[in-house]
Amino acid sequence: MATKTITVTNDAYEALKGMKEEKESFSETIIRISGKRSIKEFVGALSSSSADKLKKEVYAVRQRHATAHRERMKKTVSGLEG
Repeated sequence: MATKTITVTNDAYEALKGMKEEKESFSETIIRISGKRSIKEFVGALSSSSADKLKKEVYAVRQRHATAHRERMKKTVSGLEG
């Protein structure tokens, strides 16, 4: 992983150090407090049945969009063919 070196004031360092959790790197602290979240944090957020319902609905929406897209393309092609 690439790294960058930054310069901060002593006050900023102490503030960041105060926010740092045990066994957490400064990089991890910055990411945590900056609001950037990992997808891993959402594992288990939905029950199995809720996840299944969501998956089915996402699939259905994608199917409707794909069908609508195919219909638009057919109209476009037939309009070009004259």
